[in-house]
Amino acid sequence: MDANSVSLKEHLMAIDPEFRALVLEHQQYEARLSELMALPYPTPEELMEETILKKKKLLVKDKMEALLNRYRRQLSSK
Repeated sequence: MDANSVSLKEHLMAIDPEFRALVLEHQQYEARLSELMALPYPTPEELMEETILKKKKLLVKDKMEALLNRYRRQLSSK
């Protein structure tokens, strides 16, 4: 990740409530996934939860990237 992407993400965190909410949701999924992956013997339910969380986390990341791309297009058209 380059410095421009980091600063753009920080900027969007400050000004865009939707982006901020997505980042928070992504962090929550990451925290729970870390807990699940640390389990020595996960149950079938925990394995299923892990799979679902990975998909949700990826979906949230895609939404964040879409917002970043939209904002980049707005900046380049100015």
